[in-house]
Amino acid sequence: MANTMKELDTLLMQRSLSDPELQAAAESAAEYRILPEATVIKIGGQSVIDRGRAAVYPLVEEIVSARKTHKMLIGTGAGTRARHLYSIAAELNLPAGVLAQLGASVANQNAEMLGQLLAKYGISSGSSAAMSTIALALQEVNAVVFSGMPPYALWTRTSPEGVIPPYRTDAGCFLLAEQFGCKAMIYVKDENGLYTANPKTSKDATFIPKISVDEMKARGLHDSILEFPMLDLLKAARYVREVQVVNGLVPGNLTRALAGEHVGTIITAS
Repeated sequence: MANTMKELDTLLMQRSLSDPELQAAAESAAEYRILPEATVIKIGGQSVIDRGRAAVYPLVEEIVSARKTHKMLIGTGAGTRARHLYSIAAELNLPAGVLAQLGASVANQNAEMLGQLLAKYGISSGSSAAMSTIALALQEVNAVVFSGMPPYALWTRTSPEGVIPPYRTDAGCFLLAEQFGCKAMIYVKDENGLYTANPKTSKDATFIPKISVDEMKARGLHDSILEFPMLDLLKAARYVREVQVVNGLVPGNLTRALAGEHVGTIITAS
């Protein structure tokens, strides 16, 4: 290991940071998972939070119960209000970075509301500036709420077409799970998982219990239940190599998924 680090130090002083040999040397460094016992849960904005009390209160009860045995990072989606903001901002010809900030403001609001509902149980919401306190929250109460929108703001990467920010809350929650080296990533939606078509509009839609990223792309399903760029992030991940999409409107589904059960659709990196 000492020789490897010495080689890496030499390469860093002599090569471009995009040099293939330097990249390979950096990759050989020992892995360190920051929060390996934690699970990231993404609560959908439009699919769950926008439904109000009927959908949110049962999930709050499940979270409070589950935190007895599970450590949870709970991310919030943006939902319908963000779509409305995107519509207005796009009509005004504002750039993707501005839309990203607007979407983040709604995800922040949802995190704040969910945090207030969980406050009496000691579970709080934290902004991006408070991410360093996540470890303390997990140690003390086994759960913390955060906004799922990645904080790219004006620095967001633009899409090849249109101005809608490509990295939204699905991607943001996954990135957190990957960078912290968490053990699992669960997306809580309003469908049982992935289907061959939109189950809300197609009677012939067939449920898919497990599928890979490559299979989704080959079948044209890559933009059907999770943000398209998130699948590329999954494909390139080192730690979180699969995610599960579950129906949060069915009582007990989240609890079962946290326990490692195959409840909805599992999407694998390979």
